[in-house]
Amino acid sequence: MAKGILGRKIGMTQIFDENGVLIPVTVVDVANNVVLQQKTVETDGYVATQVGFEDKRENLSNKPEMGHVARANTAPKRFVREIRFLGDNDLTNLSVGDVVSGDIFTEGEMIDVTGISKGKGFQGAIKRHNQTRGPMTHGSRYHRGPGSMGPIKGNLKGKNLPGQMGDVQVTIQNLKVVKFDQENQVLLISGSVPGPKKGLVVVKSAVKVK
Repeated sequence: MAKGILGRKIGMTQIFDENGVLIPVTVVDVANNVVLQQKTVETDGYVATQVGFEDKRENLSNKPEMGHVARANTAPKRFVREIRFLGDNDLTNLSVGDVVSGDIFTEGEMIDVTGISKGKGFQGAIKRHNQTRGPMTHGSRYHRGPGSMGPIKGNLKGKNLPGQMGDVQVTIQNLKVVKFDQENQVLLISGSVPGPKKGLVVVKSAVKVK
């Protein structure tokens, strides 16, 4: 069954398994996930579960936000997303106002994590698109340029040029849940996940399990 939860990336650490093997893990805080709305085919045309994460102050919210979370009898949320799958969804069995805990994922389960990647500013074509430079000797006079603009005939769309790098939505697939810490309400995920520390992420069941 498919499922999902929202969280905030805390950082990375390492743990040891029962065989003494060191595993690098990313710590994701998943406390206080609340179901805000259940969307159905009859009312919305599709099936999805809207989940809110991390309370924010009421003076930072407008009246529509306050009215929306009032149905779930909870505080306004800083991060709201819809968890949607084509097949069966475990979250559709929950009622509005129910809390979604990280224990919906079991140890060793495969997941996909979506977040906003780290912004790297304006970068050239070599760093941004992994292009190669020109010869550095024999008077080439062409080293780190983006290449000829002639063949594109005025259409820049799709041309690998310098520009803003990073700060885009990225999904890393087939990561493994190492452990869920019930006391601290954090997921330990094997390897790295997108985004900087304190970045918001969506953790969902893997769609292409290896």
